Amino acid sequence: MQARNKILKALEIGPLAIRKKLVAFIKQKVNDAGADGAVIGLSGGVDSSTVAFLCAEALGGDKVLGVSMPEMGVTNAADAADAKEVATKLGMDCRVVDITPAIQALHKNITGFEAGALLPAANLKPRVRMAILYYYANLLNRLVVGAGNRSEIRAGYFTKYGDGAADLLPLGYIYKTQVKQLAAHLGVPKRIIEKVPSAGLWKGQTDEGELGVLYEKLDMIYAGLDLKLKPDVIAKAAGVEVEKVKHFVERERRTAHKLRVPEVPKF
Repeated sequence: MQARNKILKALEIGPLAIRKKLVAFIKQKVNDAGADGAVIGLSGGVDSSTVAFLCAEALGGDKVLGVSMPEMGVTNAADAADAKEVATKLGMDCRVVDITPAIQALHKNITGFEAGALLPAANLKPRVRMAILYYYANLLNRLVVGAGNRSEIRAGYFTKYGDGAADLLPLGYIYKTQVKQLAAHLGVPKRIIEKVPSAGLWKGQTDEGELGVLYEKLDMIYAGLDLKLKPDVIAKAAGVEVEKVKHFVERERRTAHKLRVPEVPKF
């Protein structure tokens, strides 16, 4: 019980202080780059909505472009509506780009494309979306601000050169459960905060289903590791098997390449 309370305490944030830090961070990085604003992908989820609120505060809503990129038959209509509502509330321009034709064209034109290989096909989607975001960033002289959080970064739960490709990742500073605390403070609609997280890779896909653990437990694992607690202590505190803790330790090591620039030989 003592270890659990210690971990939960570590996951508590002062949202006002975090808000000020992240707003200042976004403002400084955009200014340093000589950019005219930000471009963000709006999914209708808590992470991208939180980023939208932070960017609008840092730069002004008129300097933030939100891009909703639904896929026919996969994207929930309610998510697309929530993305548009967030943009409207913050005074942001919101453009809708249906990625379905682009995805279908890739399936048709990739030699040897295998429809049954679920993950390689699914990972095309965030890469197409990021290409679209960078088109607008180049067009408007803006930076792409990603929505990845610290939980996903540590677990390697993002697509390399897809949603992991961005100029800034302000939420990389905090874990998913902390993002929710910040979102509530910022005024992100409650229904968005409470949604089941999904990357929209395929119909019915959920982040926690792919990770094999709830974000609440994942964050407890990582916070326990931050506190240098032993795996068995973390497992008991988080209510998971010790093998699960060891799995995410190994997963972080195995996916570390996703966070590095391409390797250059050093002779």
